[in-house]
Amino acid sequence: MKLRWSTMLLAAMLWAGYVGIGFAQNNTIFGPNVYVFTPSMLDSTIQTQLNTAALSGIGQFGAGRIAVLFMPGTYSVEAKVGFYESINGLGENPNAVTINGYLTPNYSGSNKANVTTTFWRSMENLTINAATNTGQSAAANTLQWGLSQGSSLRRMQINGKLELTDTGCGEASGGFIADTVVTGSINPCSQQQWYTRNSSIGGWTNSGWNMVFSGVIGAPSQAFPTGLNTHPTSYTTLATTPVVREKPFLYVDSSGNYNVFVPTLLTNTSGTSWSGGGLGIGYSLPISTFFIATPSNTLAQINAALASGQNLILTPGIYQYSGSINVTNADTIVLGMGYADVVPQTGSAAITVADVDGVQIAGLLLDAGPVNNPVLLQVGNPGGTPRVSHATNPTSISDVHVRIGGATAGTATTSFGIDSDDVILDNTWIWRADHGTDATWTGNVAAHGLVVNGDNVTALGLAVEHYQQNQVVWNGNGGETIFYQSEMPYDPPSQAAWMDGSIDGYASYYVSPLVTTHKAYGIGVYCYFNKGVPIVATSAITVPIAVGVTVTDAVSFFLSGSGQITYTVNNAGTVVKSGQQSSYLPFYGGVPGTVLLLTSTTLATQSGGSYQATVTITNSGTGAAQNVVLTGLTIIGSAKGTPAPLLLGGIAPGASAIATLSIPASAGASGSRVVESVTGTYTGGTFGGSYRTTLP
Repeated sequence: MKLRWSTMLLAAMLWAGYVGIGFAQNNTIFGPNVYVFTPSMLDSTIQTQLNTAALSGIGQFGAGRIAVLFMPGTYSVEAKVGFYESINGLGENPNAVTINGYLTPNYSGSNKANVTTTFWRSMENLTINAATNTGQSAAANTLQWGLSQGSSLRRMQINGKLELTDTGCGEASGGFIADTVVTGSINPCSQQQWYTRNSSIGGWTNSGWNMVFSGVIGAPSQAFPTGLNTHPTSYTTLATTPVVREKPFLYVDSSGNYNVFVPTLLTNTSGTSWSGGGLGIGYSLPISTFFIATPSNTLAQINAALASGQNLILTPGIYQYSGSINVTNADTIVLGMGYADVVPQTGSAAITVADVDGVQIAGLLLDAGPVNNPVLLQVGNPGGTPRVSHATNPTSISDVHVRIGGATAGTATTSFGIDSDDVILDNTWIWRADHGTDATWTGNVAAHGLVVNGDNVTALGLAVEHYQQNQVVWNGNGGETIFYQSEMPYDPPSQAAWMDGSIDGYASYYVSPLVTTHKAYGIGVYCYFNKGVPIVATSAITVPIAVGVTVTDAVSFFLSGSGQITYTVNNAGTVVKSGQQSSYLPFYGGVPGTVLLLTSTTLATQSGGSYQATVTITNSGTGAAQNVVLTGLTIIGSAKGTPAPLLLGGIAPGASAIATLSIPASAGASGSRVVESVTGTYTGGTFGGSYRTTLP
């Protein structure tokens, strides 16, 4: 009888666990850094191995990468979750894998630790019946998940309470929960900020600076302070999440075969995607449709597989390539395990994605390499117009994180470049390292974390920190961000070194003056200028003045150090500095700006007796002028400038556009006094006028 190879493999793994072979569980199709546990293994053996240095003892900037998979069944374990460790249940829903006990970053040592550098770990698709973590003197039946950025809890059932720091409420800077049920209450304790979406919780008991909820059943009611507050209640609560696609995940079916489930696009949702039982709404791909890569595979092998139509799994490890991983086919899935880490070596992007439908990139860490990367993740074609709508099947980027410096020396001008429409970013931490290798002003040089040129792009749970210019640059229309956390760079050596033209400092979140529609909710920007220099940032957030541009619930915060942030949004809000830590602004925007286009013309002679007219059109108003067209330039009613009409595009407030036209000799003799007429249009109005001038 011929059996499928995956069924034979599963049987072999079960047998290995049954007879107690020590480390056979990391001998699977996924390579040596993926550990697969089965219910037939001794719980004590599993717990011991989970707590070994090889799995949970990797250092903050260590080279180890680990994925832990639990086959469907019940386990009784109490274990640590370490750096670069992802833990996943392999059931069709979270209830298929049950952990009686706990899996936690808060396992040993002080129960009041500073966990602001407890990064890069995740759990997904499990049920945890929370036992009492006596080693941390935790409250009864409380799972502790005390950590910071680059982490996630997804598709979880937590029976009990959840604490987002440790018992003593040590400092913490997280975090992200999605598609999860928590039957008890959640206590963020000392967490500075947190984003929870599409979940069901038994309550929320405390507030930090910026707690944001979308589509969460049981979330606290909307409550956001105003002005200066030291210990406010700060909840941004949206009833639904406007658009989301949950992260793809690995599971085994009833025959023991590996598959990847691909959730479909959801709009205006609340609660979990699996509340109806089973996998949820989407489709399954057999493991045979995936190229399963380890760092020993060449870039050519990976790109050939992708070009041939295969999907890609990057197993745990560090992938150093001279070139980009190129995703060119629609509906391609790229799934990382155990914080698989891509580090380009020769200045290319780590990953490029064509402007196609439905690509999903998930579960990766991208490090800048030794040669400056103009961009690390490029989605769509830079400068490509017109773009194609992907509204019904967008590209989604889930749990993809970036690091500039820290672990290895590296620089990158821009980390994420989004040049496709309708892209969804779901939990990403884009970090210019403030400590570790090469973490200096002239070392890990990086201008922008995220540049969005596509329209209708959505960011759900966005953290961008320490970049040296505008950390987020949003040029596309129809954008929406729900939750933003950012620290300004700690290390400007002087004010002169950190100037945006004549403006002191760079706004962290910058929406281009030409944008007419944009929404942002729960936006937090902090400063800690630590070089002993009084650095000033004029605004934490800069947006255009337009009816369709709004910022709801923004906070600027002075952490420590010197200097200040003068305004929260544009010129609204109060200064934050030593002794005056926080400025809360419940709403900004929705006010139309005025467009005032003024023209001036310079004339010069050309060969043959004709003239050249240089027309400068300046927007002296407060609103952006869209679709500006110079429709004509006429002298004495008959001599017309060519070419005209001229489409000049948009002109931001304070900016100018220049057009050059040719005027025939029939305009008049040199030195003649004539009447010049300029006409033009823009969206919503006209401009121009008639002027007396002298021909040169």
